[in-house]
Amino acid sequence: MALRDVLYAAYTRRLTKQLGSSKVPRHVGVMLDGNRRWGRARGAGAEEAYQAGADNIANLLSWCDEVGVEVVTLWLLSTDNLNRPEHQLRPLLGIIEDAVDALADAHRWQIHPVGALDLLPSATAARLKAAEDRTRDVDGIIVNVAVGYGGRREIADAVRSLLQEQASKGTSIEELAEVIDVEHIAEHLYTKGQPDPDLVIRTSGEQRLSGFLLWQSAHSEFYFCEAYWPDFRKVDFLRALRAYGERERRFGV
Repeated sequence: MALRDVLYAAYTRRLTKQLGSSKVPRHVGVMLDGNRRWGRARGAGAEEAYQAGADNIANLLSWCDEVGVEVVTLWLLSTDNLNRPEHQLRPLLGIIEDAVDALADAHRWQIHPVGALDLLPSATAARLKAAEDRTRDVDGIIVNVAVGYGGRREIADAVRSLLQEQASKGTSIEELAEVIDVEHIAEHLYTKGQPDPDLVIRTSGEQRLSGFLLWQSAHSEFYFCEAYWPDFRKVDFLRALRAYGERERRFGV
């Protein structure tokens, strides 16, 4: 084993020990950013870069398993990305479809697609739903795969769903306006029934949300990592958990 590997393993053990009994986030959201920049830095094409990123997802979920995370949300494709030219979008969708299939085939995690599936090609939406069906009874981490996802679109969809539900009960707009509160909307989000994310990680050094889990992340802690997503390692994940454990959460107070 190379010296570098020995030192890395020792540092990983040290970080794990430092976490000790620190509080572990129940729900971690991850913005898998920097794939294309990773590829450009290595003279690799976009497809190779996105495949490298896809290959790192199972590693992250295994690390989450080890520390006891219950829910992970992975932002794989935004609604804005759906406006890319077909020759760019189709290979990316293929990589996402294969990656989600591989996660489902592992039968370790419960796959839950979140996003505007109606905006996706029918074949892509069908594969995502099939992965969800195959893992519905798996007793493992809930993995929200955010494909065709946008925070503003999610809130609009939630309000639309709420209005349709109340209309079916004969509730008038005036009556609904008198009683509607944040919980009514939360019950119609893509992540309904799940805890809001305690920790949101974004790779690649960018420090913005870009519309990720806008509603749910109101009280989340944020961790911005310089590494591009394909280079994101276990030590980077453990550092994020250490930073989270050191913070005093105030929940807006």
